[in-house]
Amino acid sequence: MLNNIGLPGLLLIAVVVLVLFGRGKISSLMGEVGKGITAFKKGVDDGKKELDDSMASAKDVTPEEEKDKA
Repeated sequence: MLNNIGLPGLLLIAVVVLVLFGRGKISSLMGEVGKGITAFKKGVDDGKKELDDSMASAKDVTPEEEKDKA
């Protein structure tokens, strides 16, 4: 059903949404979406950094005789 909307259908939906909610409401909503995306990216970067830090501080507990075999 949604495979054949096309450009005219998308434009019609955009106009209806604009009429229903108004320009101010839509722009504030998009601002909130942008803030959410930014916060998500920051969280992912913080998680990667925390994981890298924990990997850097990981202690090698391999016995000495096992290290010689590798």
